[in-house]
Amino acid sequence: MIDSNSILLFVADAPKSTSFYSQLLGQDPVEASPTFAMFILPSGLALGLWGKAGVEPAPAATGGGCDVGFKVAAVDMVDTLHAEWQGKGATILLPPTDLDFGRTFVAADPDGHRLRVYNVAED
Repeated sequence: MIDSNSILLFVADAPKSTSFYSQLLGQDPVEASPTFAMFILPSGLALGLWGKAGVEPAPAATGGGCDVGFKVAAVDMVDTLHAEWQGKGATILLPPTDLDFGRTFVAADPDGHRLRVYNVAED
């Protein structure tokens, strides 16, 4: 039986990515080493950062091929987090925008992994 869920992002420099995510998320990892770090998000999902040089089998893709989604409860939080993340050095790929599902923005981490913050519009 599966005990918990996680997303593992392959990164070029685990300590650099750990520092980036610590600042962005406002929390320290629950586990950290020179090649790996693990954060537990408020939803309970674990977000791992794994130095790609040590991954077996070697990853075939780099960042940017999918979004890691961060759903927020209030629409104004999209704009608030956008300003905060931009101020913390995140590369903004899409500024706050209204799309068919709701309000969203997309940032990128140092490895190009896409981080989408969104609020689902009420019908």
